[in-house]
Amino acid sequence: MELIASLPADTPLKDVAGHARRAETLGFDVLHVPETIHDPFVTSVLALEHTTTLAVRTSMVVAFPRSPMVTAYAAWDLSRYSNGRFQLGLASQVRGNIVGRYSTAWTDPVGRLRDYIGSVRAIFRAFQEGSGLHHEGPHYRFDRLQPYFDPGPIDCAPPSFWTGGVNRGMCELAGEVSDGFVCHPAASHPRYLEARIRPALQAGAAAAGRTDSGPRIVVNVRPLVGRTRDEVDACRDERRRELAFLYSTPAYHRQLELLDLPDLGPELTEMVAAGEWSSLPSLLTNDVLDRLLPAGTWDELPGLLGEWYANHCDGISLGLSGDPAEDGRMERFVHEAKTIPPLHSP
Repeated sequence: MELIASLPADTPLKDVAGHARRAETLGFDVLHVPETIHDPFVTSVLALEHTTTLAVRTSMVVAFPRSPMVTAYAAWDLSRYSNGRFQLGLASQVRGNIVGRYSTAWTDPVGRLRDYIGSVRAIFRAFQEGSGLHHEGPHYRFDRLQPYFDPGPIDCAPPSFWTGGVNRGMCELAGEVSDGFVCHPAASHPRYLEARIRPALQAGAAAAGRTDSGPRIVVNVRPLVGRTRDEVDACRDERRRELAFLYSTPAYHRQLELLDLPDLGPELTEMVAAGEWSSLPSLLTNDVLDRLLPAGTWDELPGLLGEWYANHCDGISLGLSGDPAEDGRMERFVHEAKTIPPLHSP
């Protein structure tokens, strides 16, 4: 099983190198770099500069505010610089952010992301083969790449493409065009994987006529975990707040419905509409948390993750303990968790 460390979104740039080095030393395979308050390509170059074996994957670059050409140049540079350790994760984001935060048009997100990935692939081919740039799609058109602007080939494989999503359309798109799929934290339960995610990925792969095993699947896990039972219990309040906010978004109610919690999502949404933010966590009782997340000590967690995810996914993304004094325990956890059988053989 691939183990992925998720870089905290608020990590100061001056701390990225240390975080990446620590993840590599502990044995993680990949570092996930988000796009929230920092540019993900800037963050990625810092992580790549200070590591030698760790793969660095954007999870996820917000695609639509950037031209595919701008994204292609950044990803090509990072792949060349790291000798192939950079992986490109792309996402549509939601309409409110695209329109209100980026002042970018919102149209046909599934079709547009399909064309976006097709555009970047075409640009990569032009860079690598020197055969000219020709892409004509419903949203993007590229037909010009003079030698002066061509960075030329790289001595490693082009960056792989990773996407994510919750709704069936984005999942089917990943099955069509992606090398890997990163599940949202609100769509990472094994029951949801089997009932919704994998069937949609398989349908997309079949529609595209893929002959491989389809995209690799990574889950985002937010376990209830600590060194002791008391620390596990203390973790509950933090997760309660996090998940109450997350599941107040209607798009994320589907997993709750599948886990026999059909009323919880609408209740959370109604409380947000009424401005009752401080009351949200009260709806996520301990029973609800135990349905949503694995719970145990760091020593117990590899076994718990195995029970939840063996043969259901190819990678597990989770946060890294903030206390370096726990690195011995964390290194043992990573070593043991890697033995969980993945969905696809390496």
